[in-house]
Amino acid sequence: MGLLTPLAVRIGAAPWTPRLLPWITRSDRALQRVSRGRVGVLDLAGLPNILLTVRGRNSGEPRSVPLLYVRDGAHLLVAGSAFGAPAAPQWARNLREARTALVEKAGRRVEVGAEELTSHERDRAWSLMCLVWPNFSLYEQRTDRLIPVFRLTPVTG
Repeated sequence: MGLLTPLAVRIGAAPWTPRLLPWITRSDRALQRVSRGRVGVLDLAGLPNILLTVRGRNSGEPRSVPLLYVRDGAHLLVAGSAFGAPAAPQWARNLREARTALVEKAGRRVEVGAEELTSHERDRAWSLMCLVWPNFSLYEQRTDRLIPVFRLTPVTG
């Protein structure tokens, strides 16, 4: 965690934050582009993050989104929270169908397999994620949907 993490937690908890998601994403893409993938908005907030690229289920075009992640051994965990918005984010819907994606961190790209977690596995992963980003609990309260949690595993070979 970084110096600005407490501020990021406060902003992330604000009820108006979901409306900022498009602006945050555009700002992150600009920072990523200028820094050649080395710095993004979540880096400035001192939070662990990746750039996830997954093919659109309708267009087939690659779509990239910055995401907070939690490390779980050799795996990365990501949640389709969208700050507690009523619908799952497009990237989560695309990932359910594609089952594979590219993860970029510090300019390095790795292909990953994606598995949506259910039952006890999801509960355990969710607990880990809430330790890193306490607002996940708040997002869960804001929505009627079950926030999807995905385990990303590097593809070998």
